[in-house]
Amino acid sequence: AFSGNTNADTVIYYKLQHSIKARFLRFVPLEWNPSGRIGMRIEVYGCTYRSEVVGFDGKSCLIYTLNKKLMNALKDVISLKFKTMQSDGILLHREGQNGDYITLELTKGKLSLLIDLGDTKIHPSNAQTNITLGSLLDDQHWHSVLIEHFNNQVNFTVDKHTHHFHTKGEFNYLDLDYELSFGGIPVPGKSRTLSRRNFHGCFENIYYNGVNIIDLARRH
Repeated sequence: AFSGNTNADTVIYYKLQHSIKARFLRFVPLEWNPSGRIGMRIEVYGCTYRSEVVGFDGKSCLIYTLNKKLMNALKDVISLKFKTMQSDGILLHREGQNGDYITLELTKGKLSLLIDLGDTKIHPSNAQTNITLGSLLDDQHWHSVLIEHFNNQVNFTVDKHTHHFHTKGEFNYLDLDYELSFGGIPVPGKSRTLSRRNFHGCFENIYYNGVNIIDLARRH
């Protein structure tokens, strides 16, 4: 509840401590100034919000070919928002020639991050890491995802719930190709992921190390 002014000219200003993302704002007057006339004027100020949205039909995927000059980055940061009514689907996938891979997958309404760091042919069980966050994420509402990967340290965040963990395996880096796919796996059967079903829904504001992937797709 916010108290208003008590005369005709004074401006009462409130700055919210936390940011709010909303589509509509509704104001409900609780009481009027007993000594004044009934009236209300409200002005709302916010910050700009850029929205880039892309839709997937369950048969398509968006492939980003990385710049080789950026391959030696010490830290990988991937962020996106998604909404869907399907309980299963691949959101993100990238793999290498030696069996290394990273996959973000929706399974039964939960989001799983699968990372294989090491030679799976020699140590198939000790090299795989599977972290699951969230539930009922197939509710057609926007959900945010943030993956921060540095050597074998990973921060996995879904809707502000963060899980910090270390990947398993003999090595402390992922040996991956230049291709990063969103919404599915380009070649069926190429990976050992769970459902292998492409994503059916929408992505918003996909960023890889600060690069706006959807904007790149629109322009190129």
